[in-house]
Amino acid sequence: MTLIHPKAASHSTSEFVPSGPIDIISYAISACALGQVLVARSDKGVCAILIGDDPKLLIEDLAARFPKATLVTRETIVRDDVAKVVRFMDNPNEGLQLSLDMRGMPVQRRIWEKLRGISSGHTVSYTEMASCVGPLATARMVAEACAANPIALAIPCHRVVRSDGDLVGYRWGIERKRALIENEALA
Repeated sequence: MTLIHPKAASHSTSEFVPSGPIDIISYAISACALGQVLVARSDKGVCAILIGDDPKLLIEDLAARFPKATLVTRETIVRDDVAKVVRFMDNPNEGLQLSLDMRGMPVQRRIWEKLRGISSGHTVSYTEMASCVGPLATARMVAEACAANPIALAIPCHRVVRSDGDLVGYRWGIERKRALIENEALA
C-alpha cells in the first residue's frame, strides 16, 4: 500500500516534497462491551481510544481530532492494542498497559498523567484531582482536560466524579461511564 500525504493530491509525485514528517495514524475498530471501540496508534504509541455505537462516527471523530494526519486502517498495526482494550473492558483487574502518544496542551497532559494514577475501582472528585495537579489547577480545568481526552480508558477520565459522588460529563455517554465504574468496582 502506498501512502500519499493529503497535500500531495494536487501535485505530481515528482513535484511533491513534504515540508516535514508525515504523521501517519493507523487505526482499527472492534466490537466491545460498550458498543464499538476505535483504537489508533502513531509511531509513538496509542493516540486515541474512542468509544461509540457507529463506526463511521468514530472515524469522523478521529479525523477531527487529527486533521493534519494521514489516517490508515491497519488492523495488523493495532491488533494487540485493540485486544488489550477489549480485554480491559471485560476484566479491568488486568490493567491496561499501553504506550501512549498523549497530544494536548501541557496542562492537559499533566492532568492526564495524574488521571493515569487513579487505580481501577476507585474514583476521585474533580476538586480532589485539581489539588493533586497543583495549586493553580481548578476543578474546571480537570473537567476540560477530561472532555478533551482522546484516549478513553488508558487515561481513565471515567473515574472522575462530582464532589457528591454523582456521575457527570463523559464524552462517550454517562451510561458508559456508569458501566465502567460499576464493572471496575466488581472486579
